Amino acid sequence: MNRLKGTITSVESSGGISLIELDVNGNTFSALMIETPQSNPLLRTGEAVLLLFKETEVSIAKAFSGGISCRNRLRSTVSAIETSEILTKLTLDFRGTKVISIITTRSTEALGLAVGDEVEGIVKSNEISLKKAPE
Repeated sequence: MNRLKGTITSVESSGGISLIELDVNGNTFSALMIETPQSNPLLRTGEAVLLLFKETEVSIAKAFSGGISCRNRLRSTVSAIETSEILTKLTLDFRGTKVISIITTRSTEALGLAVGDEVEGIVKSNEISLKKAPE
């Protein structure tokens, strides 16, 4: 499980759903939660949290240009590649934090990925969970 430490900067709720904006090392992230500040006291501005997301939920873009609806973009450098017949594990360096992505080996080959490549990890807002950060 990938973990990034962040701080909640805003919470917008409607009908039992909240869109949470977070700051992670100067990058803005968003998480979509089926909770509100009334049902979960963690969801408040200024709260230090861990953003959790599965390795299989990190899509990879190389030389990406254009628009995309996913706002959680991790500009990273590929620091390691472990390839098997079907899946590839990519280790990304995101501002000094290790993030893992697992994609198909076919995608790895199609993108021509190599250690040292600049890529963007992309995670949809609904794939992020929040947990109170340790003190």
